[in-house]
Amino acid sequence: MTIRLGEIKGTKVRDSRKQVVLILTLLCVSLAGCAVNPTRPNSTGPLRLAFITCTVDARFFEPVRKGVNDAAEMMEVKCDFLGTKGVDVKAQAEMVRQAVADGYDGIAVNIIDPEAFDGVIQEAIDKGVPIVGFNVDDHATPNARLSSVNQKLYQAGEALAEHVSPHVPDGAHVLMTMHDEGVSALEDRLAGQQAILKKKNVRWTVVVTGNDFAKGAGIITRTLKDNPDIRIVLGTGQSDTEAAGRAIEKSFAGHGYWSAGFDLSPDTLRLIREGHIRCTVDQQPYIQGFYPVIQLTLYLRHGIVPSDIDAGAAIVDAANVDQIIELTRQQYR
Repeated sequence: MTIRLGEIKGTKVRDSRKQVVLILTLLCVSLAGCAVNPTRPNSTGPLRLAFITCTVDARFFEPVRKGVNDAAEMMEVKCDFLGTKGVDVKAQAEMVRQAVADGYDGIAVNIIDPEAFDGVIQEAIDKGVPIVGFNVDDHATPNARLSSVNQKLYQAGEALAEHVSPHVPDGAHVLMTMHDEGVSALEDRLAGQQAILKKKNVRWTVVVTGNDFAKGAGIITRTLKDNPDIRIVLGTGQSDTEAAGRAIEKSFAGHGYWSAGFDLSPDTLRLIREGHIRCTVDQQPYIQGFYPVIQLTLYLRHGIVPSDIDAGAAIVDAANVDQIIELTRQQYR
C-alpha cells in the first residue's frame, strides 16, 4: 500500500497533537491486516534509531532533521542523524553495518544507489534490525527494506518538464544539471525530464555542478557563455537549482534566461520571487524524517508493518512562494 501526501493549500502548519494522533490512527487502521510479531516486544528503555544518509551536512536535510526530532520527541525514542560528507556509497553502506553492530534498534537509510545497499540491508534484517528507506528508494532491484518515504523521482522529473514545457520552444537547446554523479535520485529526475522534452525535439547539455552554490553558479555561467543558444536551465536537486538561479541573476538577468528545478532553500525561494527561477518541485523533506521514526517505532513496539509513503511533487512558483517561504522559516518545508 502507498500513502500519498499532497499539497494542502491555505493550511498553516501547527504543532497539533490532535492532527498527529489522527494521522497515526489512520495509519494503524490501514495497516491492521498486515501486523507481524514486533521485533522488540515489551522492551525496556527508549528505542535507539539511526538515520544514515549521504551529504549529511547539506542544507536540504535541515527540515528532515526537524521531522526526525519532532517525531522522536513525540514517540519518546532516541534518534541519531548520521552520514557521509559527500557521496560515497561504500562508506555509507559500511555505516549501516556499523549501526547494526552498535546496537541500534532500527535504521532509516537514504538508498541512493539501487545495488550498493542490498547486501547490508539484508544483513540487518537477518539480524532482526528493521530498515526503512527515506529520501531515495531502491526501486530497480530487490531490496529487503520494509518501506520508504520518498518522492517518486522519475515521475517528479516528468511533472517538472510537463509544467515548464509550454515555455520551452520546439527544438530548443537546454542546459540540464546535477549536483553529484552516482545519485540515482538525480538520474531518475533527469530521465523523467528528458522523456517529456523529447516530444518537443529538445536537445540538452548535462553538467555536474557540485554542492557548493557559488562554484556551481560559476560552472553554469561558463557553460551558458560557451553555448549562447541556451536560454533555459533545468536542475535535478537543491544545490544545482539554486546555483542556476544565482548564475542567471548575476550574469544573465533581463536577457530571456530562466531556470527551474527541485527542492527548497531560502535563496531558491527568493530567486523564484524575483523571477530568475520559474518554479521548483518540493519533495516535503520534513515528512521524510518524521514518518520513518513513526514507522520504525510502531513496528518495533507493536509489529505494525511500515508502508511506502509518496512524499509528493508539489510545484512552487510565484503564485504560492510567499506561503512556502514562511513554512521554510519554520523548517517544515
